[in-house]
Amino acid sequence: MPVLPGQPPIEITLRRLARSRRFSLRVSRADGRVTLTLPLRAREAEAMAFAATQEDWLRRAIAGLPQAALVGFGVLLPVEGQMLQVVPGPGRMVRVADARLEVPGEAAQVGRRVAVFLRTLARNRLAAASDRHAAALGQRFSRLTLRDPRSRWGSCTADRALMYSWRLAMAPPAVLDYVAAHEVAHLVEMNHSPAFWAVVAALRPDWKQQRDWLRAEGGGLQAYRFGE
Repeated sequence: MPVLPGQPPIEITLRRLARSRRFSLRVSRADGRVTLTLPLRAREAEAMAFAATQEDWLRRAIAGLPQAALVGFGVLLPVEGQMLQVVPGPGRMVRVADARLEVPGEAAQVGRRVAVFLRTLARNRLAAASDRHAAALGQRFSRLTLRDPRSRWGSCTADRALMYSWRLAMAPPAVLDYVAAHEVAHLVEMNHSPAFWAVVAALRPDWKQQRDWLRAEGGGLQAYRFGE
């Protein structure tokens, strides 16, 4: 992997695309990876020379990324859009109490227990939202799965399977509902044409507001680490 020298050095992933006509750089808000896209026949030396001209921008973009937070006692964690402090709790179940997320058990298990809690919450909320939106469109999906992708919040496959990021349980409920509406709309239009966005708008008239929230704040949800 080529490296841009400096303090610290910046590793750069090269991505060659036949349809690309110029160099372009992207810094992932999910994991900080720097990707340089280049035309199929471009030389690596030319690509790295381009990256060098963008070094100041690259370092500012990297410095502005959300800092990773390991989930444990004392950490503030968003749950359905509300910031809760993770604290020790009684019993056997993770629960929300006022502005706290009460987690029973040993400190070493906190991250894992919270992740399980968020996955369960996400499945319940996303299943209900997907069922509701699919019914409104007279559609059915084949299955629903949860994962932890770094580059997307949801997807809909040609065989009508829906996939969502369980981290949506940390987002405001309206944002989660928009993502469900977006993916269910693909059951009607498997594209991002004006017709597709018209379907989304019929389900969520405020979809632009929710999409903008994800674009601005979604990277922060990806910054939490659960020690898995």
